[in-house]
Amino acid sequence: MPAFDLPLKELEHHRPEVEEPADFDEFWLSTLKEAGQTDPVVSARPVTTGLRLTETWDVTFRGFAGEPVRAWFSRPAGVPEPLPAVVEYAGYGRGRGLPHERLTWVNAGYAHLLMDNRGQGDQYGCGGDTPDPHASAPGGPGPAVRGLLDPRDHHYRRLITDAVRAVAAVRALAGVDASRTAAVGNSQGGGLALAVAGLVPDLAAVLVTAPFLCGIRRALDLTDAAPYGEITAYLSVHRGAERAAYRTLSYLEGVSFARRARAPAHFGVGLRDTVCPPSGAYAAFNRYGESGGAAHREEVARASVREERVWREPIRKEIHAYPYNGHEGGDAVHVRRQLDWLADVLGVPDVSSERA
Repeated sequence: MPAFDLPLKELEHHRPEVEEPADFDEFWLSTLKEAGQTDPVVSARPVTTGLRLTETWDVTFRGFAGEPVRAWFSRPAGVPEPLPAVVEYAGYGRGRGLPHERLTWVNAGYAHLLMDNRGQGDQYGCGGDTPDPHASAPGGPGPAVRGLLDPRDHHYRRLITDAVRAVAAVRALAGVDASRTAAVGNSQGGGLALAVAGLVPDLAAVLVTAPFLCGIRRALDLTDAAPYGEITAYLSVHRGAERAAYRTLSYLEGVSFARRARAPAHFGVGLRDTVCPPSGAYAAFNRYGESGGAAHREEVARASVREERVWREPIRKEIHAYPYNGHEGGDAVHVRRQLDWLADVLGVPDVSSERA
């Protein structure tokens, strides 16, 4: 696939304005407040996986509207002390699958929660186990267009809320160091992780690759690939729905979540990615922390002059570009960089004696 987005030199300075609703914060505050009325964890049942070095639990937690969401929770076997946690979000159309599919983070010594995607799981992988009772909201069959005409009806209002509640759930589980919780995801999962970073103020770290729902308006002009192509296909049939659709999408814009984030951040992007164009990732990266970080520094300044000096330091962030790769980005090379970076950020022993 040829390069089609902005040149790298322009991407490095790409800081577009986004249409941000005046009630963006209130919208999400009220949504999360409604979802957080009860304890997050419903059950955690040990399961047999055939893996001798990993212990796994089938977890159910309360997500959007208190509805049950499934997840796999795994820890290294025979390690009694509380461990830092990684909450991982799966890609578009994928469910949580089987517990032995995602072992990288638990093998690196983390407690690992893999959240199921409600109403998804039928496009690839090994399926999902969480229905979406609201999937009949007006829109097309794909998650990207379910409820497209009203932000309160949209699938991602529910899925992002589930993602935030997944952090609360893992922090409530035994064997987790709640103060060291990171959010991780690729593609749709990257968009979810970025939203979590903007909505959970004490997240310890976020690792985002090829994030969906970043720079949405530009992405719709650049690519017809799904999931963005599902939105343009819907609008090609429902002529006149564009204004309502763009209003809904403005509440889901990853750049807006990135602006509010505070946690150290690690990004990855393939510069030939036609699924999630690289300008979206760079827009989120370049504007990451500019709002949330500043607001938090003001809060800290009122509490302590000493801590104010600490928060005057820039938020730690880095991005890795892969010029000849598409949506796959850096693949295992990038995962190696993630492992080293997160170990350093969370203060855990290095996973390897040599750096990538």
